[in-house]
Amino acid sequence: MTTLVIAEHDNASLKGSTLNTVTAATQCGGDVHILVAGSNAGAVAAAAAQIAGVTKVLHADASYFADGLAENIAEQVLAIAGSYSHILAPATAYGKNILPRVAAKLDVSQISEITKVDAPDTFERPIYAGNAIATVQSTDAVKVITVRTTGFDAAANGGSAAVESISAVADSGKSVFVSREVAKSDRPELTAAKIIVSGGRGMGSGDNFKLLEPLADKLGAAMGASRAAVDAGFVPNDWQVGQTGKIVAPQLYIAVGISGAIQHLAGMKDSKTIVAINKDPEAPIFSVADYGIVGDLFEVVPQLVAELG
Repeated sequence: MTTLVIAEHDNASLKGSTLNTVTAATQCGGDVHILVAGSNAGAVAAAAAQIAGVTKVLHADASYFADGLAENIAEQVLAIAGSYSHILAPATAYGKNILPRVAAKLDVSQISEITKVDAPDTFERPIYAGNAIATVQSTDAVKVITVRTTGFDAAANGGSAAVESISAVADSGKSVFVSREVAKSDRPELTAAKIIVSGGRGMGSGDNFKLLEPLADKLGAAMGASRAAVDAGFVPNDWQVGQTGKIVAPQLYIAVGISGAIQHLAGMKDSKTIVAINKDPEAPIFSVADYGIVGDLFEVVPQLVAELG
């Protein structure tokens, strides 16, 4: 029994999501191999070889892997799939774009966003916006699985796996990379941040989000938002935390003016410590908060910043 992990990377470094996926893979039992499909991604393959628990790194190098087009990566996975009992990828946009194609071609059922491995054929995953946990047992010869990275700790370094170069499949020609617009920020990336300060509809306007900036600056935090705030046009879409946004689990999550709809809670309730600031004492956010402050955010946040100063 051997598990294949599809590495998410930018051809220069591994994404942190790969480390969480490796942890899930080791819990499936057997050896763990990592596929690094990229262009001039030798440094990524070398980094993957140093992950504890990894026994082999398969490196496929081709220019048409440079931008991670799902059609090409999926074909590379399919070319080696016969050697594996499990194929895992992080439940990020990258993994979610590749694995459904792999599962369809293998004629197996994908198991999405697992948060726990109960046995090599049995997994737990959230349903109904996280209000229930489904235990799923698969009899498929190959288990194709996306991993909710917040459910697993990141694998440590300390490994010394062999790196094996493998033949790259031909360019599928089904898609062409056109361009990429990358949002640049001095703040940490939302999904990787250890501290997040999020605002909701209670902020009232986009300009009022500036009230949170000093707090985020003091804490070295990323900034997030609820869907209500994003839909109202207060902040950009890539700030959204929740079921239809980004799933996060930082060490500290500060929810300001967020009522706590189940869709938002599904994206952040695994945070280690949750602080909620809301003027409504009955707000659902307090049901998951470790610390709650009932009060006017426009008074509480400046006081909090002053105390931190």
